[in-house]
Amino acid sequence: QVQLVESGGGLVQPGGSLRLSCAASGFTFSSYVMSWYRQAPGKERELVAFISRTGSSASYVDSVKGRFIISRDNTKNTVYLQMNRLKFEDTAVYYCSVLRNVRTWGQGTQVTVSS
Repeated sequence: QVQLVESGGGLVQPGGSLRLSCAASGFTFSSYVMSWYRQAPGKERELVAFISRTGSSASYVDSVKGRFIISRDNTKNTVYLQMNRLKFEDTAVYYCSVLRNVRTWGQGTQVTVSS
């Protein structure tokens, strides 16, 4: 079955960086757009970024443009989110997701930005 497993979250100071990874299995990874979402406490889940099937194009929510980079390695069935210049408001659980017949989510990885 489809599985998405995120890793790489943690505690980081403002201005720091983290790189999230999402290992996918159970489907033809290179055939699907991949997305990163996040959900902060008390807020709705929001789309952070998505990347095309080949990785040639990507899109970001305005709040992370210029700071986050989404990428993928179709040989490793993995999608990444490089997060730079992190801010307090980036604190959230980050989820990897794919939309096939239904949207599938990973278990999430916690990112906490705190001094």
